Amino acid sequence: MRRRGYLAGDMLLLLAFALGAAAGLRSMTPPAVVAWAGRLGYLDLDPTPLAFLSSAAAAWVLAAAALGELVADKLPFTPNRTRPGPFGARILSGALCGGALAAGAGGSLAGGAVAGALGAVTGAFGGYNARTGLVRALGTPDYVVAVVEDLIAVGGAILLVAAARSAGA
Repeated sequence: MRRRGYLAGDMLLLLAFALGAAAGLRSMTPPAVVAWAGRLGYLDLDPTPLAFLSSAAAAWVLAAAALGELVADKLPFTPNRTRPGPFGARILSGALCGGALAAGAGGSLAGGAVAGALGAVTGAFGGYNARTGLVRALGTPDYVVAVVEDLIAVGGAILLVAAARSAGA
């Protein structure tokens, strides 16, 4: 029989992977959600090396970056998320968010970072293929599917942080 601590740790890694997948969709949304969760006390980032995310400056700057990304994603000249630069940013974002989520809920920062990075790879490629496939299949403009993707990334990140708080409690 597994102890509750292991179950919570496994659940936190799964949540970190899923938050990384959200970073694969929108690289700045999960960091903004994590920063605000730390700022508002939903994640305890103070005893971690990622405590800076709980600062007011980090929360506001990341929120502004997330809003900017939501707009920029719809522009025709925005590079594809699977190109090296944007893809690398998504992996770093996933690692940062996954590590913060896990550590802030009492789990392993390193394990959460690895899970988040792997989730970001999955989210970037899965999101790209889903978005392009839906645009083709539905014959709808790209921005329509992009807005749905925005809602999934924002809502998913919020729900995942809330779930991590419960799993780590």
